[in-house]
Amino acid sequence: MRALIEEFTAWLARPWLFTPSGLRAPGAWRFLRTMLGLHLGVLLIVLLPLLGFWQKAFALPSPEAFDQVSKAMLVPFVVVLAPVAEELAFRGWLTGRVRAVWLVGCGFAAAGFLAMVNFHVYEVPASFAVLAMGLVAPAGWWWLRGRGVVPGFERAFPVLVWLSIVVFSLSHLSNYPSFSWALLPMVLPQLWAGMTLSYTRMRVGIFGAMLIHAAANGISVSLALLGV
Repeated sequence: MRALIEEFTAWLARPWLFTPSGLRAPGAWRFLRTMLGLHLGVLLIVLLPLLGFWQKAFALPSPEAFDQVSKAMLVPFVVVLAPVAEELAFRGWLTGRVRAVWLVGCGFAAAGFLAMVNFHVYEVPASFAVLAMGLVAPAGWWWLRGRGVVPGFERAFPVLVWLSIVVFSLSHLSNYPSFSWALLPMVLPQLWAGMTLSYTRMRVGIFGAMLIHAAANGISVSLALLGV
């Protein structure tokens, strides 16, 4: 545990590129258990109690993310769909490989076209563009196989990692009905998650990050449903 924490803090101070070991590597599951314990320990013992006091002190609203999903879809959405989608979007490209960056870029483009459809902006061409992304993304993924890391990616890696962590945490402000500066500390759990999940993604791979993300979300939604 001590050695892992030392490497984790050193990596956060200045992130460097790992070659993920994969879940079949010796010690990978032990690493996941340790990171999950560290993630949940800081979350449940430090962050959530402090933020509970902060929320009461400033009379801040509770997040409405759970209210926007039907009870039938709550667990699948929070424990399966959200971890998979968020890990792919925010950390799937952190190896810097060309086709990973391409795929995530296509995903953001498709999301932008879907937003255009939703807000009735050039609906017909945007709809066709969404369909086109479904063909272009896998075609590009296949064509770019064997390509290495995007030029300059390793040099920019520390900034990109922290940018992804900060954007990931701030994106969760959308869970609240309105914005105020007092709400910023309320996304500290997501900031912490971004740190642990980015490190996990680089050490063992994207599926390891998804597993920790899913486990943490499952515990969070369980506590919310129990009114804790």
